[in-house]
Amino acid sequence: MTGIDSRQPSRRQRLHELLLALIAREDDLELMDGEGPAGLAGSATGEGAVVAARWLERNQRVFQKYQALVRTAVTLDALLDDEQRSDSSEA
Repeated sequence: MTGIDSRQPSRRQRLHELLLALIAREDDLELMDGEGPAGLAGSATGEGAVVAARWLERNQRVFQKYQALVRTAVTLDALLDDEQRSDSSEA
């Protein structure tokens, strides 16, 4: 096992902890709506399509929020990793 491989579980754990900490800081983090839009197939007026579009847009916003949290956790992890490498090379 190489040095990189042996660090993966601790890095994964640190990423997980960072992400949980970021999520905990969110006041009103929404969950995606998995049910799907109601009445999509039965509307001849186009109202079903509008409802479906709103449902999709909302889920996309929620998904993008989670993506931003994950990217932030990855960035913080990389910064921590770089700082630890700098500290160990100075010692």
